[in-house]
Amino acid sequence: MRILPVRADSILIELADLGEALALFEALQADPIAGIAEIVPAARTLLVSFDSCEISAEALTGAIAALAGGERKAASGALVDIPVRYDGEDLPEVAGMLNLSVDEVVSLHTGGEYLVAFTGFSPGFAYLAGGDPRLTVPRRASPRTRVPAGSVGLAGEFSGVYPKASPGGWQLIGTTPLVMFDVDRTPASLLQPRGRVRFRDISRDKPYEISTSPKIAKTEASLKHADGTKAAIEITAVGLPVLFQDLGRPGQASQGVSLSGAIDRGSLKAANRLVGNPAGYAALEISLGGFGFKMHGPGVMAVTGAPLPISITDRQGATITAPHRKPIALDDGDAVLLGTPPAGMRSYLSLRGGFDVMPVLGSASTDILAQIGPAALAPGDIVPVPPAPARSVVSTEELPAFDMPRPGETVVLDVVMGPRTDWFTAEAVEAFLRQEWTVTPQSSRVGIRLQGEALERRNHDELPSEATVRGAIQVPANGQPVLFLADHPLTGGYPVIANVAGHHLDLAGQIPVGARIRFNATSRFAARFIPGKQK
Repeated sequence: MRILPVRADSILIELADLGEALALFEALQADPIAGIAEIVPAARTLLVSFDSCEISAEALTGAIAALAGGERKAASGALVDIPVRYDGEDLPEVAGMLNLSVDEVVSLHTGGEYLVAFTGFSPGFAYLAGGDPRLTVPRRASPRTRVPAGSVGLAGEFSGVYPKASPGGWQLIGTTPLVMFDVDRTPASLLQPRGRVRFRDISRDKPYEISTSPKIAKTEASLKHADGTKAAIEITAVGLPVLFQDLGRPGQASQGVSLSGAIDRGSLKAANRLVGNPAGYAALEISLGGFGFKMHGPGVMAVTGAPLPISITDRQGATITAPHRKPIALDDGDAVLLGTPPAGMRSYLSLRGGFDVMPVLGSASTDILAQIGPAALAPGDIVPVPPAPARSVVSTEELPAFDMPRPGETVVLDVVMGPRTDWFTAEAVEAFLRQEWTVTPQSSRVGIRLQGEALERRNHDELPSEATVRGAIQVPANGQPVLFLADHPLTGGYPVIANVAGHHLDLAGQIPVGARIRFNATSRFAARFIPGKQK
């Protein structure tokens, strides 16, 4: 067992194989360790996030080591039957690679029972283990830009089903009509960890009706319209997509759903404090300004994050300029317009009482990668504003946590080296820390794509999928790093050379296109080896 550094509040535990990883995961679930916030299992690793105020990394490592070495329990979850039409475009090529006929591949794929080993990549995507070992095939050398929802694929020792249309590199052998992920269903993911799966060849079955789970409640990510409530905002102008964001969806890893939430969490909390809301209330995340709305009824507004000009025009046509990072009283009919920030990327607008939008999986955050959460705002949308919480306290001013970065400037981010620093050459690690990386326009809430001197890998093996965190700096095959932000995938298959330190995560989310980043290692990479138990 190896303990690999991730960040001050996270470690990656690497084990020999999937069986050992799942056995330790089961032991940690059966005998929880105080202070652990979440565990994300993967092909041969466990990502353990913890509260360093409750338990130190040293104590946590010792407690985990004491539980390692046990035996896996037999799968005990429900058996899910997945009907498949074996028409995948890679099926003939897979058969050729394995020196089998197409019919033999189908027979092997439908001949056994699979275990839902872990989830990741996208909501509802389950890695299914336990299939016939003869079906082990590599991922495609060049991933597809779009794989249709319901596609059944193979990669390494795993089988899987794509819940939604997305990019992907698995070998596609068939399709299923089953809905694998549905926020109107409880649980949303059809396949749950420790569940069992069988694939059924539709062409060999008698026709039968595929039953779907009953809808529990309509949670479609759409805006509510004003219906007699005392206050609301009417959207009049939108530049880049304006999204609802709160503190995200903790504890949803078992469904393949990452935390998401505001990219600059400190600014979100400050905006809420300024209007007297609880820190985790939903606010509007506005990228590069250009947003306007009309107030219906009275309200109190605050804007934090990237500073931008704020103008308010009343019913009589008089216009005033409003301050940034201060509470602002609004009257019925006031028209608010936010300009373009000279520095930073994202501003946060809160209203006293919050916004009345339907949560999805317990959060009002919009996750653009997972495609869940309320829709982006559009001109004409009307969003009700609930009454303010009782006994709320309004902050009069919030000081910025850091100077907002500008295009052309160089921003220094502290990083923790690991967990896969040793997959790169010494020269690549030196180049990663020495050079200034340019932030490219191909950046989003998923991550910041960087451009610079390509990083060369020492280890060219295919990395089994493992969990990633916000701030992970993943290096794909082209050697150009991607710095993951809030909507990053839960698991990934490229090595992470380093992770942004916790105190610089909000700053990373405010770096604009055209700025440069230099990484400063706060420590050397060091993996710890824990001897295994004698069986």
